[in-house]
Amino acid sequence: MKPVIAFIYDFDGTLSPRNMQEYDFLPQLGIEPQEFWETANKRAVENNADTILAYMMLMLEKCAGTSCVKLTKDKLAGYGRSIEFFAGVESWFDRVNEYVQSKNMLAEHYVLSSGIKEMIAGSRIAKYFKEIFACSFIYNDQGVAISPGVAINYTGKTQFLFRINKGVYNVWDNSLINDYVPKDKRPVPFTNMIYFGDGITDVPCMKLIKDQGGHSISVYKPGRGEQEARRLYDENRVNFIAEADYQQDSKLHIIVKTIIDKVMTDNRLNELIPK
Repeated sequence: MKPVIAFIYDFDGTLSPRNMQEYDFLPQLGIEPQEFWETANKRAVENNADTILAYMMLMLEKCAGTSCVKLTKDKLAGYGRSIEFFAGVESWFDRVNEYVQSKNMLAEHYVLSSGIKEMIAGSRIAKYFKEIFACSFIYNDQGVAISPGVAINYTGKTQFLFRINKGVYNVWDNSLINDYVPKDKRPVPFTNMIYFGDGITDVPCMKLIKDQGGHSISVYKPGRGEQEARRLYDENRVNFIAEADYQQDSKLHIIVKTIIDKVMTDNRLNELIPK
């Protein structure tokens, strides 16, 4: 069986320059992004609440009783279609897949985000992901969102790395994910994972994968953000830093191709170890 190499991406700020709600959802409500996020964060502080739940509840509140903007799966998917991406993202996956296949391995792509799953699922790149782990709502019989169903904050993200590692994708399944599975029986070893993130909220995932022998990359917006990424590198939290430029022969592209080469070599060496 061919070894699997997993590419795990944060979304906002990593694949897309802005928060996904800012492209279509908030403009339709006539709300400025800064106002929305400041309100959500203020409520979280005042109530000693989770910031992710605070923004999801605010989305529900802003849509309550509004005939033109309903939070349904179809509406959210529609908002996702307007999401823009960093240069090269939309051709990235085919290029990476082709290179991985040339090394006799299998590529799997995952999103691990504190954004909205239904929006990501409606985006132009959704077809490339094996799984999308992100926040989502519970819907009533009319298909309208009535409450948060899954809220993934920065520390909660790490559980999904173990779900990928063990091949357990159901969020509600708390038994299989905690079962003991020998490392050599897990579908995706941590050493075969590459994590892409853009900031401090990705640190738990970045550090976990790095410490487990995988590779973490801190990306930053072209022309700004390098100082923050450099700090994460200096603090030994990531393996590499690069501009969020996914085009052919960019620094990020070269880093990833070199990691793929290393993973291939490591897997071949492991096959030569006496059993």
